[in-house]
Amino acid sequence: MSDVPQDLFPSTRNPEGTDAINDRCLVRTCDGYRAVIVAGVSLAHYAVTDRMSEAHAMVSLIDQGWADQNDVARVFGCSVRTVRRNQRRFEEQGLAALGHGRGFPRGHSRLKSARRRAVQELKAQGHSNCEIARRLGISEKAVRKTLRRLGWKPNSEVQAELALATPQAPEAHPAPGASSDPKLSAFSVSAPPRPSPTTLDTDPTHRSGDRLLARLGLLEDAAPLFGSSPNVPRAGVLLAVSALVVSGLFDCAQKIYGSLGPAFFGLRTTLLTLLFMALWRIKRPEGLKEHAPADLGRVLGLDRAPEVKTLRRKLARLAATHRATQFGQALAQQRIAQRGEALGFLYVDGHVRVYHGQHRLPKAHVARMRLSMPATTDYWVNDAEGDPLFVVTAEVNAGLVTVFPGLLQELRSLLGSRRVTFVFDRGGYSPKLFLQILAAGFDLLTYRKGRSPRVPRQAFRSHPAVLEGRTISYVLADQEVRLLKGKLRLRQVTRLMDNGHRTPILTSRRDLPAALVAYRMFERWRQENFFKYLRQEFALDALAEHAVEPDDPKRQVPNPAWAKIDAQLRQAHACLDRLQAEYGLEAFINLEEQRRTMRGFKIAQGQLGQQILEAWHRVEALETRRNKVPRRVPVQSLSEEPVVKLTPETQHLTNLLKMVAYQTESDLLRQLSPHYPRAHDEGRTLLQSAFGSAADLQVTDEELRVTLAPLSSPHRSRAIGVLCDALNKTNTRFPGSSLRLRYAVRPADAAS
Repeated sequence: MSDVPQDLFPSTRNPEGTDAINDRCLVRTCDGYRAVIVAGVSLAHYAVTDRMSEAHAMVSLIDQGWADQNDVARVFGCSVRTVRRNQRRFEEQGLAALGHGRGFPRGHSRLKSARRRAVQELKAQGHSNCEIARRLGISEKAVRKTLRRLGWKPNSEVQAELALATPQAPEAHPAPGASSDPKLSAFSVSAPPRPSPTTLDTDPTHRSGDRLLARLGLLEDAAPLFGSSPNVPRAGVLLAVSALVVSGLFDCAQKIYGSLGPAFFGLRTTLLTLLFMALWRIKRPEGLKEHAPADLGRVLGLDRAPEVKTLRRKLARLAATHRATQFGQALAQQRIAQRGEALGFLYVDGHVRVYHGQHRLPKAHVARMRLSMPATTDYWVNDAEGDPLFVVTAEVNAGLVTVFPGLLQELRSLLGSRRVTFVFDRGGYSPKLFLQILAAGFDLLTYRKGRSPRVPRQAFRSHPAVLEGRTISYVLADQEVRLLKGKLRLRQVTRLMDNGHRTPILTSRRDLPAALVAYRMFERWRQENFFKYLRQEFALDALAEHAVEPDDPKRQVPNPAWAKIDAQLRQAHACLDRLQAEYGLEAFINLEEQRRTMRGFKIAQGQLGQQILEAWHRVEALETRRNKVPRRVPVQSLSEEPVVKLTPETQHLTNLLKMVAYQTESDLLRQLSPHYPRAHDEGRTLLQSAFGSAADLQVTDEELRVTLAPLSSPHRSRAIGVLCDALNKTNTRFPGSSLRLRYAVRPADAAS
């Protein structure tokens, strides 16, 4: 007798396709048909697709007492509510009522995909819902539901401007003798004064007169009207007004956008509110709900600040003009005129903003998450100190190699004949692109990508240097290399690390020391730190809006069918390589006294050889299949859903405002650095604390005096006090007002 115990009660399973309702009833499915069996007798037999027969079988099981509603719903894969509904319909209208559900099935569109695209195209052309319904022969309700399913959001139309006699703003010209030294502040350039609007109100807390004028269409922007008040919350942000005025933001906006039409909160007030929000770290308009509008309004010179819906409406009106690109170019021209020689090196890199909405968007690789996700990509251009200069939104997440030629044209129009050096990472590595950069009159500095000839160890030398006040030392090898079969000659500087790792760097600058080439390349991390700072402090990853617009349906995208076959082919190659390696190992360990001839070895390894032959045929078959499938196909062929993309205008505009806010911090930080030893580590934190601090406002006939509350420690208060003295020398006027700003810090002993 065997020692293995016998299982007296072996576990049994129902045959495949059989589900038990209870101990008396079974449902058996086979070959597209289904049978309901009760106590061994067939109660119903029907096709799986016959919904009426299935509903009648469920009703019969319950009415005849064979099963309850819960068991029937569980086995037939529906809810108890559906079972009860079928019972009610059968009792009221008989068998015919079980053939179809009441009304149109939810979640299904009544219109075909071609008709849905026609609705979207007609709506994009500006037709009303009634006109679209008339043209397509459907109801207005169907048009409205279709647009809602497609996520259509109408753009706010720009309100027509009234024929008001408004003074024309003079063009801003740099003061004669203005310096272009990058170490000097941008405040050395003073803008000419602009005519100040007037107001009929006299009480800063009650602006009913200006609101009435705006209501009548006689006012485009309420003039600032300040009142003397102690301890105004967050009034420290007025320190940034001087830098904002010098940046040319308000002049550029007036030139590009003109006006938002008759309004109490006009163009200047809207932009100033958004910039103050960024400096206050109120990262979205919805964040205004947490702050009293009256308190924020006193900082703006109004009785209250615009609230969420108003600010969203103003942004939509600005975006409807589609002038964000022109606005960005005008701001870049102002920055180039101010920053001077700090633009000798320009860093270019992309930032991927992940999309979590319901629409189907193209995917992009998110390096910080190591995932490929639906996203949009913006490309930023930063100067040598890491400050942003220019930003563009890539079409359909195009790579840096694709976007770069367009950037060359944009920057050439901005920089004029100036020759600058572009610094970028391996994402822009392309020898053909290098030729375009050099032909456009620019230089390049980037990492070398892929395999390259190994540099001899004796070619490396130590290169010490003192750059920007720091002592550095690199172990470098300097040589000339040729690419594109000798058509392109570049300089290669290779760095040797202590662990033996080598980093090759390519550049067209032969006039620079090797240490400076390596230093400028590795300083590309300034731009990465800039992205990290903007994500954390300015919510760079936040989407300004989720509205979509039609995209090109013929746009070529990777074919999923080709990718699937390619994955199978890679697996087949891996299997073939494994079998061949096993065959080679058997040949290596073969003993000659056992198998003296190759024929004997093949006979002994016949089974393995047959497996190799089969794997070989599989690889050839998959290669043939893959060659017949196109690698890229139109995006419309992959889905019946409309091809859409996020509207870029609002996002581009908010990116520009965040860029100006960061530039403002940088300009103030340069003023602060000589007087604050830890400015490199804590300078921006100190400015942020000053922006959020309370201040006393005192108004005279010609001045708006801002006295900040003392900061957390005396040395921080002294540093901000020195900054106030420097800002007072600029004689800056508050935008839209004739009042000159005067800053001071309240002594600590008078803080009470």
